[in-house]
Amino acid sequence: MDRPGTLLLSRDDIASLLTLKDCIGGVEEAFRAHADGRSIAPGLLHGEAASGEFHIKGGGFQEPTPYYALKANAGFFRNTEQYGLPNIQGLILLFSAENGKPLAVMDSGGITVKRTGAATAVVAKYLARADSRTVTMCGCGTQGRIQLKSLCEVLPIEHVNAYSIDEDEAANYAADMSRELGMRVEHALDLERAVRECDICITCTPAKKAYISQEFVTPGTLVVAVGADSPDKQEIDPKLLAANHVVVDLLDQCVSVGELHHAIEAGLMTAADVRAELADVVAGKTAGRWTDDEIIVFDSTGTALQDAAAAILVYERALNSGHGTRFSFV
Repeated sequence: MDRPGTLLLSRDDIASLLTLKDCIGGVEEAFRAHADGRSIAPGLLHGEAASGEFHIKGGGFQEPTPYYALKANAGFFRNTEQYGLPNIQGLILLFSAENGKPLAVMDSGGITVKRTGAATAVVAKYLARADSRTVTMCGCGTQGRIQLKSLCEVLPIEHVNAYSIDEDEAANYAADMSRELGMRVEHALDLERAVRECDICITCTPAKKAYISQEFVTPGTLVVAVGADSPDKQEIDPKLLAANHVVVDLLDQCVSVGELHHAIEAGLMTAADVRAELADVVAGKTAGRWTDDEIIVFDSTGTALQDAAAAILVYERALNSGHGTRFSFV
């Protein structure tokens, strides 16, 4: 049924409508839809500002209901300390992909956080060893917290090493997450040792220089590189990618802005060296992990399909629950 006007949804609306578990399911289905040819091809536009960066991502689905989502996010990583503002801010616009009607305007913050963590849960489900128990988390901010919660939805995690260049942040993370999740979360002071000891290493920082090297990583480890989503960001030594097996969220996007971008620039890899896109692994078109002792690096740049999947869940639930404010552009 056609609904009049456009729905405005706040961060609080979204928090009440989108659970992490449902977001993981929606993101998994989004990758499957992409592999099956049911998506509208996602795209990326990136722009640098003096003190930060902007990126615009768009994508959607042809069925079961045609939707298209466009997200504009701003990343200004000194905002919190300088202005008391979130480091990442933005909006998601949701359209009908049948007639182009603007359906909703949403705050992007909560969706971006959850859909990024959800993607890592999907990655771990298909690419981590089934007996994975120990995680090293590099980056202990908002994203580091949702990453761990997401992993716990799909794997029986028992022990976490928390590492940050901000030692107070890492110590607070360890205390908070130990209490919240009821598991052993320790402040790791020695990064190399922490990575050597883990089954899964997550990097989710705004770093612009690689800090995870080939020498740190032991056989069987899954490395999920989350932080690099613009050309100047980097967390992983390109030699680590070149020496092992790489899976990506979107190949073209990772070639432009991901960790893969740096490995190609260094002349160590080409796009043809990538094992697979996550969509093909989720859809069963290719195997993700071939052996228990191989090292896999997942290059996670974040896709508009994740944003669209989460935005659709929020919008449809808002319609049913009466959340949000309706307005008209005309």
